[in-house]
Amino acid sequence: MRQRPTSNTNTENRPQLIQSLIDATRVPDLRGKILFTFAMLIIFRFVAHVPVPGVDLQSLRQAFEKQQLLGFLDLFSGGALADLSVAALGVYPYITASILMQILTPVVGRLKALSQEGDYGRQKINQYTHYLTVPIAFLQSWGTLTILRQSGVLPGVEFGMNLHTAAMLISMVAGTMFLVWIGELITERGLGNGISIIIFGGIVAGFPSAVGRGLLQGGVGGGLLLLSVFGFAIIYIIVLFTEAQRRVPVQYGKSVFRGGRMQRQTGSSFLPLRVNSAGMIPLIFASSIIILPGTIASYFSGNTVNPNIFERMARFFSSALDPANFGYWIALFLLVFIFTFFYTMVVFQQQNLSENLQRNGGFIPGIRPGKPTQDYLNKVVLRITCGGAFFLAAVAIAPYFVTLLTGVRSLTLSSFALLIMVGVALDTMRQLETQLLMRNYEGFIN
Repeated sequence: MRQRPTSNTNTENRPQLIQSLIDATRVPDLRGKILFTFAMLIIFRFVAHVPVPGVDLQSLRQAFEKQQLLGFLDLFSGGALADLSVAALGVYPYITASILMQILTPVVGRLKALSQEGDYGRQKINQYTHYLTVPIAFLQSWGTLTILRQSGVLPGVEFGMNLHTAAMLISMVAGTMFLVWIGELITERGLGNGISIIIFGGIVAGFPSAVGRGLLQGGVGGGLLLLSVFGFAIIYIIVLFTEAQRRVPVQYGKSVFRGGRMQRQTGSSFLPLRVNSAGMIPLIFASSIIILPGTIASYFSGNTVNPNIFERMARFFSSALDPANFGYWIALFLLVFIFTFFYTMVVFQQQNLSENLQRNGGFIPGIRPGKPTQDYLNKVVLRITCGGAFFLAAVAIAPYFVTLLTGVRSLTLSSFALLIMVGVALDTMRQLETQLLMRNYEGFIN
């Protein structure tokens, strides 16, 4: 095994992060993984600039200012929706399908049985997720094109069941599936989770233009400095809560035959329960629901003289839940808080930790195996999820208060962007650290 030199003074004086990056480039197969990941990201950015024909770019910019849904979906497309490219949907349909499969798995008996069949079951569920992605992508592309057509973005397009519309829908669905394929290639042959890295790459690609808009806004030098301070503070808090965990002590016992008789040996470990085990999923749920009234209202925008009850209700909720109003952020805070509990408990029940502990001869000191262990773990998860839910809800509404304090409206901190970037960076660092430790190198976190 190659080891990092220890006799070189310059090597010893280098910071650990820089030295770890140098070590990663010295290992041929690890260097190949890094280069492959970058190559796939370059292909992704090329695809994100292949446009759908017949688009009025000026009207497209105005549509993004009016439709909150478009800005939300543009985050997952890596900026491709802002140019209406063939990758305009990004990997969002796949994310939606994955969330639906996670929710349906404990409810549908067939899926629950598959989830307990090891690698074969996981592969089948992943296959069903891909099948579900296609119709979701078709529906989402149809809805997106409908909104854009109503906004005047597709003036020359005769929207309906014709060849031109079908070509646009198929190209957008194909772009989504191509990005999903690239993401899975990154997971298999590169570093980190491919789907997350695709989203990460899109967010990073949009940073230069966002920063440029902030710098072009005059008279906000102090606000930009304060915005940077708040940004670093929020990133620090996100890292703190993302890494925070409650370690439940666990003891294992096994019987061995020694000296002509059976002897019982014991060992101790811990069960890590994360404070924020839901990730960014509650934010996706909450934001999708809260922008739904505005999306519905866009379909009823034609009749302004004699609106029916559905039009009036849609417009009322659209106005009440506008991001410019404080009520929008209160509703977002409450929805994120509720969905964090819901999603965490759904995922936690699927893990069957008490059964796995009992099957492997493990137990929590002072707690009987079986149902008492499950009840104890449920209580612990509920307590720590209170902190995680409040953290996610606070991060969700942080952009509103940061904008009020700094006065910088052209450059807004995105809760989704910060959570995704920090989460993907930490996950990629862990995987790279594992690869280095396997070769007797020191990792990032050590």
